[in-house]
Amino acid sequence: MDGSTVGTRYWHRTGDGRVQCDVCPRACRLHEGQRGFCFVRMRQQDAIVLTTYGRSSGYCVDPVEKKPLNHFLPGSAVLSFGTAGCNLGCRFCQNWDISKSREIDTLADEAAPPAIARAAARLGCRSVAFTYNDPVIFLEYAIDVADACHQAGVKAVAVTAGYVCAEPRAELFRHIDAANVDLKAFTGDFYRRTCLAALSPVLETLLYLRHETGVWLEITTLLIPGLNDSDAEIDALTRWVAGHLGPDVPVHFTAFHPDFKMRDRPPTPAATLTRARRIAMDNGLRYAYTGNVHDPAGQATRCHQCGALLIERDWYQLGTWGLTGDGRCANCDTPLAGVFDGPPGTWGPRRLPVRIANQ
Repeated sequence: MDGSTVGTRYWHRTGDGRVQCDVCPRACRLHEGQRGFCFVRMRQQDAIVLTTYGRSSGYCVDPVEKKPLNHFLPGSAVLSFGTAGCNLGCRFCQNWDISKSREIDTLADEAAPPAIARAAARLGCRSVAFTYNDPVIFLEYAIDVADACHQAGVKAVAVTAGYVCAEPRAELFRHIDAANVDLKAFTGDFYRRTCLAALSPVLETLLYLRHETGVWLEITTLLIPGLNDSDAEIDALTRWVAGHLGPDVPVHFTAFHPDFKMRDRPPTPAATLTRARRIAMDNGLRYAYTGNVHDPAGQATRCHQCGALLIERDWYQLGTWGLTGDGRCANCDTPLAGVFDGPPGTWGPRRLPVRIANQ
């Protein structure tokens, strides 16, 4: 094996001579030399290996609100990176040049986990995010990076579609501090037709994160005109979140723009996001946000008890701060659900591409 290929443990041999990958519900059954749907997990020497360990499509320092995480160390910087490939087939993918990449050699940036942790600390990042493509498919690398970051006092964030089997899910999230799960829609038909996947494993991941871990959880749904933006579907989705996950899980409704294999749909009107936010809050969710649009009112955090403005946001720029150091409303002392540590960060809306060399 070369330096970017490592062995994995979530697989088993089948009775027909193939080897089945057991990381996600896709359960790819592979002959020697074949790659799975994700493209980065491959059968080699009668086992499944990860072919992108230690290699990235690039590193960038972002505001943590861009993940999006609004209740996790607000205003702080996060070192973001991804690899290549994905285990879903979303026709509307907004990061398709990375998640659908079939050119492993384009992963020009190489870094061992300790180098990433040192870089994050040096750059003043409070966390490292596995994003752009799903950490589920490179979980061995993600786990090692998360462990190195924790040793350096840096937290780990997973931005994921949540399409993962139970055992690897438990192992991955034991090493994660916060997650944003992309809930693509709330119908099995959408997942089958538009994502080539299934809804139920994602709901299982959400339930697991909320009730069986200490991972801070937020949810994002990209609303696509005519596909998953009806009042009925948004009502069903937000009722499920409120009833099964509770009122304190923030939900982000973000705007679609035509891309990849879905260029026949118009961009999402801002009014659709506002409508979704209203439905969510009418269904008992305390924190519903709009994204990918200019909407300070829809991006602000208010106290669910007294209505005071707690965190003012304009895109990724924070303004008024109405929280105490331990995350309570400065007006009525009601705690705000989330992870807060002193005053807000000062990173702002900057995006800073960086290079990380193994040292």
